[in-house]
Amino acid sequence: MKIVILGAGVSGHTAALILRRKLGRAHSITVVSPKPKWNWIPSNIWVGIGKMKDHQVTFDLAPVYKKLGVEFVLSKAVEIHPEGDSTTERPFVTVESTDPSTAGTRSNIDYDYLINATGPKLNFEATPGLGPEGYSLSVCTVEHAMETAQRLEQIVLEMKAGKAKTFVIGTGHGLCTCEGAAFEYVFNLEFELRQRGVRDKARIIFLTNEAELGDFGVDGMYLQNAGHISPSSLFAESLFHERGVESIIGAHVHRVDATKLEYETLDGTRGELEFNFAMLLPPFSGVNMAAFDNAGNDISSELFNPGKFMKVDAEYTAKPYEDWAPSDWPKTYQTKYPNVFAVGIAFAPPHQISRPRETPNGTKIAPAPPRTGMPSAIMGRAVANSIADMIRNKSTKATHAASMADMGAACIASAGNSFLSGSAAAITMYPIIPDFSKYPGYGRSVPYTTGEIGLAGHWIKYLLHVAFIYKAKALPFWWVVPE
Repeated sequence: MKIVILGAGVSGHTAALILRRKLGRAHSITVVSPKPKWNWIPSNIWVGIGKMKDHQVTFDLAPVYKKLGVEFVLSKAVEIHPEGDSTTERPFVTVESTDPSTAGTRSNIDYDYLINATGPKLNFEATPGLGPEGYSLSVCTVEHAMETAQRLEQIVLEMKAGKAKTFVIGTGHGLCTCEGAAFEYVFNLEFELRQRGVRDKARIIFLTNEAELGDFGVDGMYLQNAGHISPSSLFAESLFHERGVESIIGAHVHRVDATKLEYETLDGTRGELEFNFAMLLPPFSGVNMAAFDNAGNDISSELFNPGKFMKVDAEYTAKPYEDWAPSDWPKTYQTKYPNVFAVGIAFAPPHQISRPRETPNGTKIAPAPPRTGMPSAIMGRAVANSIADMIRNKSTKATHAASMADMGAACIASAGNSFLSGSAAAITMYPIIPDFSKYPGYGRSVPYTTGEIGLAGHWIKYLLHVAFIYKAKALPFWWVVPE
């Protein structure tokens, strides 16, 4: 059998490692990725403040896959033909080379099983002037993070010369996700400016599409700490107050210019904010792939939603927030084709997790559901195990489930990188999707939804950085490191 995996991020790479371990060499595994390196993205925030270099969060994929006996194709997927075409009945994907020596060349790769783990397209275009090609910075890729660190170094030198500066950190669109990354960056920035002795010359503003601090795109949560239960909004607000970081919540950025941005808040108020340094995360869309049936008809709308995310076994019927249910969320990540799966950011969520809102002017401000890191890896593992079982049992039925409605998550949110005086917020949550019928009043299990901040959290964050890169390199006994 031939398994093709599109994408070598957390979910795709996890699936490749597990499939290679589960299946003998008689079964081929091919990974298609437009990038030659693997990047541990959660540590890009540390690259973006100058605490790590690019080589500490990346490594070359080709040697790892060669060692494992996995074929690696340096290309991007552009078409899926799940029924084959007029020349072949075998399903295949069309890929376009990103290798400098063959860039732009297209070829077809046939498959028996396909995993779409392409991750997101960073949709900077959604907000005029957003992103490194415009007037703001990013930590979404290691290249972006290095550029951000260089700009920070320049601006700190100006501050040491006596100049006051305004920093705006957050989300650059009302439909962004990954608010947690912006949260981490703003507090690492604040910590770094204190360490460098220029905090008194900095005004730091956190601008977010969250309706309240601590929403994180999961509708907030109630955290248990030392026997006390409090909302995550209180947990977050106390940290902002303690660190002297201002906040603008429920905000959509309309445009970014060289020294200022225009935004609108949930009450319909529009404002301008001048800055010297802006790190604003973009919204995500799916990568630009098309799908065709065996007659050559475009069936992209059958496989993808308008945002280019792949439809799986979720309930996509539009319904009001009050009717959302945990059962709406996918379990097996199979598409309408039993041998095609989508995991991580590539799958289409049925709806947001946080309550969707819009301004009186009709501007939508609704955090998209986060599905990166630990959830992505768990999905990759579940789908890999299902495919291994389907091959052995000659079945079309997926055998493993990984619904976010039945899945917990642990997050270590860095708030300062130092082994002696740093800190991080350690947050656990179960389940990711609130279930008020099972957990009345809170939506989640109180004993398993906790939050605590301190130096120990930073040590755990760093140890996880080391452990996950060790695992991703498929070093001895890599499989003992959990997802």
